[in-house]
Amino acid sequence: MNALQEAELQLLELTQKVAKLRKDSEPVQVKNYVFSDTAGEVSLLELFGDKDTLFVIHNMGQGCRYCTLWADGLNGFVPHIESHHALALVSKDSPQIQRDMANSRNWRFKMASHGGGDYIREETVFAGDTNSAGMVCYIRKGDNIFRKNSAVFGPGDEFCPHWNLLSLAGIGEAEWTPQFHYWKRPEVMDDGGQDLV
Repeated sequence: MNALQEAELQLLELTQKVAKLRKDSEPVQVKNYVFSDTAGEVSLLELFGDKDTLFVIHNMGQGCRYCTLWADGLNGFVPHIESHHALALVSKDSPQIQRDMANSRNWRFKMASHGGGDYIREETVFAGDTNSAGMVCYIRKGDNIFRKNSAVFGPGDEFCPHWNLLSLAGIGEAEWTPQFHYWKRPEVMDDGGQDLV
């Protein structure tokens, strides 16, 4: 076994250890926060719907290309997750800005705005920061809500496989930055360039 294979095996073993620690972690009760959506107000408890587990994606908002990359990737898992759990994406953006962004990306998440308020200050995934990307898992028992686990999103994490694909080519986070759109308008358009922005 070479050094790369040994490191990959260690990573697998560490991933399994993290999964066990997450399973064994003690849930901590939290309050029933209130958010805004395009219909008005929605509470954390309401985001559960009829499920007992809720994953809340902490998105930094429309100005973050990295958060968009994570959401684009997680969007593909929405039907799989929602078959047994609830899922929502929250950010500081207004509900209308969130909806416009979701429509432009074909996101299927439930969306809610924390508006930079108590929720993100108290439930942040990165201590001391009130606009960090990540995810929190909540469970409910009756009308009581408990925070089970959380994770920070960032290049190389376990929630965005794109970085692992790049690493196979020897490309690191300093060598690639996600973009909202990858099409670049050529200097001359074969179709005449009419009505193109």
